[in-house]
Amino acid sequence: MKYLLASTLAVGIAAASAMANAQTPAGTDTPKPDCAIGYVTGIGGAPQSFREYLATPDRDRYRFLADNPIQCKISDEGRASGCTGITSLRNEKVSVYDDIDSTTMAVVARVELDRGTYPVIIVVQKRDVKCEE
Repeated sequence: MKYLLASTLAVGIAAASAMANAQTPAGTDTPKPDCAIGYVTGIGGAPQSFREYLATPDRDRYRFLADNPIQCKISDEGRASGCTGITSLRNEKVSVYDDIDSTTMAVVARVELDRGTYPVIIVVQKRDVKCEE
């Protein structure tokens, strides 16, 4: 009886492990941050600008960053919207907002704009997000 229970448990664990591995795309070592607050060091920006940045060859990324600074419309209530461009973040504290795909996520970060520093929803690579401990 004990052998039957132990083997059933082992099969259940193996099946669960196989299902978890099947749901993770092969070759991805990007951990999914499972936290509400984290720190980002890397590049982030408006969704369209960030996709363009990632599509840019490595040799041209610095120029793309310099030529496309983040810009947003600021409402009378102090809310940023309609953002374009990208920005560099150095150990910036962020609120994790939502997953976009397997490698990117949306976060709320305080970003320096022309008229001051405002919270902005931007896209970053998951590998650049470290959860707060």
